[in-house]
Amino acid sequence: MERLRKTLVGLTVIIILSTPASAVSLAKPGCDEWCGDLRIRYPYGVKEGCYLNQTFLITCDKAFSPPKAFLMDTNISVTNISLNGELHMLQPIVRYCHEGVQLGGGSFIPNITNLTAPPTLSIADGKNKFIAIGCSTFGLFTGMLKGSEFLTGCVALCTNNSSIVDGSCSGTGCCELNIPNGLRSLSLAVGQLLDDRNGTFVKYNPCGYAFVVGEEGFKFKSSYIDNFEDREVVAVVDWSIGNETIIDICGLNSIRNSSFSDDRSQYRCECLDGYEGNPYLPRGCDQDINECEHKWLNDCTHECINTRGSYTCKCPKNYKGDGRRGEDRQGCTRDSKTIPIIIGIGVGFTVLLIGSTWIFLGYKKWKFIKRKEKFFRENGGFILQQQLSQRQSVPNEMVRIFTQEELAKATNNYDNSTIVGKGGYGTVYKGILEDGLAVAIKKSKLIEQSQTDQFINEVIVLSQINHRNVVRLLGCCLETQVPLLVYEFVTNGTLFEHIHDKTKHASLSWEARLKIALETAGVLSYLHSSASTPIIHRDVKTSNILLDNNYTAKVSDFGASKLVPMDRTQVSTLVQGTLGYLDPEYLLTSKLTEKSDVYSFGIVLLELITGKKAVCFDGPEEERNLAMYVLCAMKEDRLEEVVEKAMMVKVGRFEEVKQVAKVAMKCLKIKGEERPSMKEVAMELEGVRSMQVQH
Repeated sequence: MERLRKTLVGLTVIIILSTPASAVSLAKPGCDEWCGDLRIRYPYGVKEGCYLNQTFLITCDKAFSPPKAFLMDTNISVTNISLNGELHMLQPIVRYCHEGVQLGGGSFIPNITNLTAPPTLSIADGKNKFIAIGCSTFGLFTGMLKGSEFLTGCVALCTNNSSIVDGSCSGTGCCELNIPNGLRSLSLAVGQLLDDRNGTFVKYNPCGYAFVVGEEGFKFKSSYIDNFEDREVVAVVDWSIGNETIIDICGLNSIRNSSFSDDRSQYRCECLDGYEGNPYLPRGCDQDINECEHKWLNDCTHECINTRGSYTCKCPKNYKGDGRRGEDRQGCTRDSKTIPIIIGIGVGFTVLLIGSTWIFLGYKKWKFIKRKEKFFRENGGFILQQQLSQRQSVPNEMVRIFTQEELAKATNNYDNSTIVGKGGYGTVYKGILEDGLAVAIKKSKLIEQSQTDQFINEVIVLSQINHRNVVRLLGCCLETQVPLLVYEFVTNGTLFEHIHDKTKHASLSWEARLKIALETAGVLSYLHSSASTPIIHRDVKTSNILLDNNYTAKVSDFGASKLVPMDRTQVSTLVQGTLGYLDPEYLLTSKLTEKSDVYSFGIVLLELITGKKAVCFDGPEEERNLAMYVLCAMKEDRLEEVVEKAMMVKVGRFEEVKQVAKVAMKCLKIKGEERPSMKEVAMELEGVRSMQVQH
């Protein structure tokens, strides 16, 4: 390390790029399409309403002549915006210049400057290179590659002026490196080497430079050694549309492509073959490409006939074939004299066969479509469409309509090996979609109107919820005999299994239990207080709380949930819930309030503390009702006897457990008005968790 410090005379650092990118198109109608020499394409735009969101803002500074375009409100100049997801922008050159004085003691203080580019762009893979220029000059670049730090560099040396050749960047006066694909948070540095024999500079040139430039944007000249005046060079960065965008903006005759994104979190719109135009605007790629106008766009040997989105090739009279060139193509060959009757019979038989087959397949397709329409109607598809259309806040991409073929393929035709859960409601299957995404598919067991209503209710409720601790609804399928719901797949089972099935899972630690309780309380508080329309879950229990590999809670099963109008505090409804978790006041009055969820959550807290089920008929009579069992233990000051022993041996934090038990008892008050709100419960649990931090 000491020797490395002695080689650093000066250092300048620039952060070139940081995180992944966004995307482009032609300007919207009524919007400026030019800023000086730069053509602006939507989703980029100059004024409000002309760009997709703030990250696609182009600031056009007309104080320059011609006007100059800058990215958002930065000083980064944009020189080109292309439809293939590339942005050309000027990036500063990192330079270090010394004064040629000898430094003593081997101790040097680097001069560091940090300039950060917008976090919405990433360096384009394989389209840039790293350059260092100078004599006895080193250039470094570093960043994050596949989650790990990456550092490399090169050295430019000079033995004499004759060894420096124009166009050569192989280490003499100039060195270059390829930038690895996937490198993020790229930083550059340049410095000068010392002559270790006497501590002086190697005096070939006064300055060293380093920069990232597009592959075709730089050619080295030997004169740069003595004088390199450029302050900025053009670098190529990638941009694309993020999946968090509310709607899929790809327009007519275009497709959505996310194959370039490792985690499918970004996508670009591309025109279908044979079309051109603007894939990001509603009219999309509405211009047909006339392949016949240009020889390089078609492979016809004779006559080319343009069609919408494609073309056909025609042979001259008395010739036959497909009219296309190539080794595996027939081209056009002279038609041999054959017996017209044989040709007629062959053609007639072929036409008859094709016609019969077409009619048969058309009839089968018609029956298949009618059958799917029947299921769609019976499964409440029209009602669901009407409900969703009335809720303007529902993002279209929240409810994706899957085909029955997609889900059958994802589950290997609902093979028993893909079953991950069963219950009175039906079966849950694990499926793998074509893009590799793991999903959970909920398939109802019975076909009843009440279940159809419950299915529609769950879709409507989940479409109102945006919370990290709620299982995300991806879509549904209405074409099957029973409706299917498709959720994100949560990998680690239910909280009920972790507490009560020790053959599958080791006992949860107290820290994990408290974290799960706090996250679940946060979800219920959000549903009651922060959702666009207040929601009562109505079936809070440990089997409806899923856990991922990090033991993060995910609340599920909103089939019984109720949306509560803003001007009402309770709703009258048929009593529905699970024995042991059901609010006694709700059971007696049929008046559903937010405090009904509070009661059920109190039972969940007791399960976390004791490791016992809400209702158990196998043990002693005093333990059959968990709420009464714990309440008696607390009144007799013997709570420690009912706490799960395996958990307490590991933790030894009985005071925290005692505080959570007190919170649970507040939740289990017989009168709903005496119970705290879920927001208050979450705050009290947060207070208990702060005790853990202090420990």
